[in-house]
Amino acid sequence: MQQALDLAATTPPGDVPVGALVFDAGGEVIGRGVNRREQRQDPTAHAEVEAIRDAARTLGTWRLDGCELVVTLEPCTMCAGALLGARIDSLIFGAFEPKTGAVGSLLDALRDPHHLHQIQVRGGIMEPENAELLAEFFRDLR
Repeated sequence: MQQALDLAATTPPGDVPVGALVFDAGGEVIGRGVNRREQRQDPTAHAEVEAIRDAARTLGTWRLDGCELVVTLEPCTMCAGALLGARIDSLIFGAFEPKTGAVGSLLDALRDPHHLHQIQVRGGIMEPENAELLAEFFRDLR
């Protein structure tokens, strides 16, 4: 999680600082992403999607079986769908997101028993550190 937090600090100015890493089964980082919605004017340029795209390019396949995504903020509905579509095995996230979080806060898109693919989830890892980075961003914005 510390690596994801360090990555989040490199988010372009104006974008919410979120960092995401995809690890392969051997623990190697194969994908990295930060939020770039404002920079790219792209509503899908979330850190998780960027990291999944990077990992897919690295592996040469969209199937990320055996991989784990670590992200500093609870994924939204779009990102939860991307995790399911990529067949990520597990998700670790930092801060909970009560307004848009789709992994337990607002809804729980990943642990629905109707999905063919199930993802192991652990949330709240290094939550104070992750929440402080976000709070600082929004304090400065206002």
